[in-house]
Amino acid sequence: MVLAAVVFLLGASVMGHPGSGILVDGRGQIYFIDTGSGLWKIDTQGSPSHLSPLRNHWLAMDPDNRFTQPHLPTDPTGDWVITAAGANPTILISTDFPLLVGQDGDLYFVRKVDNSAKLLRTKPTGERSVFVTLPRGASGAVVEWINGIAQGPDGSIYYTEDNAVRRITAKGQITTIAVVPALANDPAIPGVEKRPYLRGLKTDANGTVYVADNGDARVLKIAPDGKISTLLQLESPWAPTDVAVFGDIVYVLEFLHTPGDDRLTWMPRVRKITPDGRSSVILTVDQMPGARPAKATASYNYLSLEFLFRLILSVPFI
Repeated sequence: MVLAAVVFLLGASVMGHPGSGILVDGRGQIYFIDTGSGLWKIDTQGSPSHLSPLRNHWLAMDPDNRFTQPHLPTDPTGDWVITAAGANPTILISTDFPLLVGQDGDLYFVRKVDNSAKLLRTKPTGERSVFVTLPRGASGAVVEWINGIAQGPDGSIYYTEDNAVRRITAKGQITTIAVVPALANDPAIPGVEKRPYLRGLKTDANGTVYVADNGDARVLKIAPDGKISTLLQLESPWAPTDVAVFGDIVYVLEFLHTPGDDRLTWMPRVRKITPDGRSSVILTVDQMPGARPAKATASYNYLSLEFLFRLILSVPFI
């Protein structure tokens, strides 16, 4: 069987991986990005609704609706785009990089400037400045980009590199929270070459970090003292891309990964983990009306099963 790779371009550059964005507002409503169909919301009754068709990669929540479209930064070259969707709260959708609306109401994201990665701060007035220059990565190389960014306690900001979680204080001081080793047994996530590959993360009020390790198909819990434990372990071809925290509940955005860049084959689901450690899937693509064409969904489900069986039997695709 030959696997077709169909790339969908929506006025932005392509990233060869599923989206990384799940958020929870103050009412407990869940917002997440599906790279195959756009932005979705799960209300407090568990019902999903489709908010935007933009099939991009990262989300940020702007609860005070300060960053309406005219107030968002733009790229003169048109390489990246940030789009405002809805209101109360406004959800910002990014094509190319993680972003965060901080406790101070400013927008933060990282870009490479003068051969170094800079965390940029943009105010709703449009004023932009460099908040801090990021240090070299855990491997010693210049950081090309970050994979996730989140608000922490006391105005701090946390971000992920491929194998590390770092913290930036409100005064701009940067420390390393943890460097994560790869699993001993390779889970072999299709299309993911890095292990570990830390992506979306969130923190709770105590400074505990929850992070999606996409490369090793697990959600990690990192205590304030740096101790790392596994909160959730998935089996290939499923892997998490982001997490959200609401009180003592953790939500996980997971995707079925496939080789290539066909966004319709990356099937999303949302998982809920309660404080007692119980885990359950609360939403799948089959509960998202219009997320996939009916015929395509059936064929991709068949493809996913075939891929899984071949993976188990170690039979190569031909």
